[in-house]
Amino acid sequence: MRRRSMTGWRDWLQHAFAVNSDDAAPTSGQLILLDRLASELDRRGMTTPAIAFLEMSRPMNYISAQALHMLTPVVSALTDARGYEEFIKFLERRDAIDMLIERLERPKKESNR
Repeated sequence: MRRRSMTGWRDWLQHAFAVNSDDAAPTSGQLILLDRLASELDRRGMTTPAIAFLEMSRPMNYISAQALHMLTPVVSALTDARGYEEFIKFLERRDAIDMLIERLERPKKESNR
């Protein structure tokens, strides 16, 4: 009897901190938001600082997305809440930072060709 409970405990502990993988592709709305954000940062000349900030904040990605949920009532009073919610859902993905950096670097790669 004791043996079974230890096995169950080990199984639980093995998967206690498992994170779901994001095999699903981002939605078209999320891709549009990414393109808008990347083009706006490029237009303002903020691509390099944005990439540096994203790389530094990578460990806090999911927690930051959760913190943005707290600001939803304030943001919804000022702007379109649907786009904001879609962006938060995108940031909850484990590959969000990589995808955003890729979109930010795309114009530079295309100009080097």
